[in-house]
Amino acid sequence: MVEVIVKEMPERPKPGEKIQLPNGQTVRVRHVGIPWILPPKKVCNDPECPWHGHLKVRGQVFTVTVEKVHGKSAVVIHQWLHYDPKYKRYERRRRKMHVRVPPCIDVKPGDTVYIAETRPLAKTIKHVVIGKVEDTVEVKPEVIRLGQ
Repeated sequence: MVEVIVKEMPERPKPGEKIQLPNGQTVRVRHVGIPWILPPKKVCNDPECPWHGHLKVRGQVFTVTVEKVHGKSAVVIHQWLHYDPKYKRYERRRRKMHVRVPPCIDVKPGDTVYIAETRPLAKTIKHVVIGKVEDTVEVKPEVIRLGQ
């Protein structure tokens, strides 16, 4: 098993940058494919980190609230509205999910975070935390006109 090393950076690294860890290992900051989420300020060498490892994210992205944190994993609550056509009303639904927390992202109970779907990492863990709600930036869509 690889010893995970975390390095605090003075400013947030950009995707594509290469960073030298204290043990001499070089880590590249990846772009996870979600434009409004910024990479974390810390850099790690965890292979199951979507920013610094080889873990790819796919599928859906949720905004959830963290309930408990247990080392590398956490329990989160996902809430959404479901339309009931019989009564023509919406009802609140919620589900507890187990997610993987990379060592470069500090998560506490009560935080609102973004999670993304990945390959199955354990029997019940199929999602990974990719960032906090505070680590976002506003993205404006570009309008491209063809043939003027």
